[in-house]
Amino acid sequence: MTTNRSHLKLEETWDLTTVFATDQDWETERSSLEAAIKAAQDYAGHLLDSASSLLMVTETSLELLRRLEKLYVYASMKNDEDTTLALYQEMEAKAVALSSLYSQTFAFYEPEFLTISKEQLARFEQEEPQLALYHHYFEKLLAAKDHILSQESEELLAGASEIFGSASETFSILDNADMTYPWVTNDAGELVELTHGNFISLMESKNREVRKGAYEAYYGVYEQFQHTYAKTLQTNVKVDNYKAKVRGYASARQAALSANFIPEEVYDTLLEVVNQHLPLLHRYMKLRQQLLGLDDLKMYDVYAPLSEHDMAITYPEALEKSRQVLTVFGKEYSDRVNRAFSERWIDVPVSKGKRSGAYSGGSYDTNAFMLLNWQDTLDNLYTLIHETGHSLHSTFTRENQPYVYGDYSIFLAEIASTTNENILTETLLSEVTNDKERFAILNHYLDGFRGTVFRQTQFAEFEYLIHKADQDGQVLTSDFLNKAYAELNEKYYGLSAQENPEIQFEWARIPHFYYNFYVYQYATGFAAASYLADRIVNGTADDKENYLNYLKSGNSDYPLNVIAKAGVDMTHANYLEGAFKVFESRLEELENLVESLSKP
Repeated sequence: MTTNRSHLKLEETWDLTTVFATDQDWETERSSLEAAIKAAQDYAGHLLDSASSLLMVTETSLELLRRLEKLYVYASMKNDEDTTLALYQEMEAKAVALSSLYSQTFAFYEPEFLTISKEQLARFEQEEPQLALYHHYFEKLLAAKDHILSQESEELLAGASEIFGSASETFSILDNADMTYPWVTNDAGELVELTHGNFISLMESKNREVRKGAYEAYYGVYEQFQHTYAKTLQTNVKVDNYKAKVRGYASARQAALSANFIPEEVYDTLLEVVNQHLPLLHRYMKLRQQLLGLDDLKMYDVYAPLSEHDMAITYPEALEKSRQVLTVFGKEYSDRVNRAFSERWIDVPVSKGKRSGAYSGGSYDTNAFMLLNWQDTLDNLYTLIHETGHSLHSTFTRENQPYVYGDYSIFLAEIASTTNENILTETLLSEVTNDKERFAILNHYLDGFRGTVFRQTQFAEFEYLIHKADQDGQVLTSDFLNKAYAELNEKYYGLSAQENPEIQFEWARIPHFYYNFYVYQYATGFAAASYLADRIVNGTADDKENYLNYLKSGNSDYPLNVIAKAGVDMTHANYLEGAFKVFESRLEELENLVESLSKP
């Protein structure tokens, strides 16, 4: 039975009173902010009246956005605590509505700003020295000039933002609040209610019947609702393609990557290099089949631990290990890790109605909170250290950048988190005292690489495929999506689609397909992190300093320039090739270890 939130230990829940002390305080701020946004409607048509006007309107728009983000963070995180509570659904809806009002109010900003000439902007910056802070901000706006519409069109798009987001919101409510799953048998032979939170732990069972039962029960639900999920995904894809088309982009992918100033070649190179290395994944699947002693490896065997060594880790143990591992970055980093772990930044346990998965969140004026759904597994230790990487990235950025640059590109987000994961792997491998422990860690690393590089690239390839199919006039029915996903999964894993029928429905449960070309960055981020982790563990003090400078840079420069400062050139395939060399070498180490352990 899933625990009600009222029964959780206080120290294992996040403290959102640091954002707003009460729900009433939130409502008071919402009302005040709504009035302030409405008052700003008079700025339309006056942005470029003078240098001082440009400064005043820019600072006002950013200050109101700053308040809006804090308001939304509180409502959305309260809703994530228990997605069945109508109060917080309503509060989040109010925050979304206010966001729409803000977008409509300042819809004039970009169209008006883009009428400025470089000469006029230079003159304004000379007349008003405080505009210098916003030079890079203005530079990025001018770079998108060809894709900004008229003020009237921008207002229409802004006004439709809630409608555009409805498919994603419907998916979230359906998947997290309304869906119910069967009861299945766990390792102890007990009946447990299947949830998003415990599905993976059941799939990691050493009992094949437990894995099979959970797998078939879970995907049986998605099969039942496949047509509804197909409609929400199809609608979301159409929104992406429509918005890209009206803004003059060749595709939704180009539009999404352009927002982060990432050339499409980065995406294409990822797909190309990963596809070239699929034989490594097939080789790992064959080793997995051998070690599990199976005649027919199935998709529900992909998560089964190969090791007999059970590395169960409690949450307090995970905190201590994470603290130890992250001291490699130095005192400045460790001090902030200790704050995160001791000041209730983290919401830890699985509870009734709680949003599934894990994330790091917050806004410029809040702690960098983390949501977990804790299980006592090695994988959850990696999740903790991963999300801590995100939260420390956010913390360093907010401490060292003004609000205008106080966030970072999505493209860079996964590097900080997966660098932590890679350093954890290096640390654990250096500490092992016997071959069985080494085996378990290598198994986990290879599974993590499979899940982060191969699996996320598979998702990225599917996402590109369905957006292109819709753009070409293909209707994204459940039959089309099932067939496309099954064929892609067979290509990646080398396991027959016909013999693994349930996997064709996996697309229906993946929330990242609603994130507009987000997933590829998990794979590129992991590969870059593999290189950086080696530099941090085995390099010089300068390497660590360069890495911390990357964490502190935020949006003060273009993403590729920011990560280049840490020592990675992501315009070439070298960092990907380097990651696959590490994977292959650890695969070989596991193969050799298997051979030595099998000898009498």
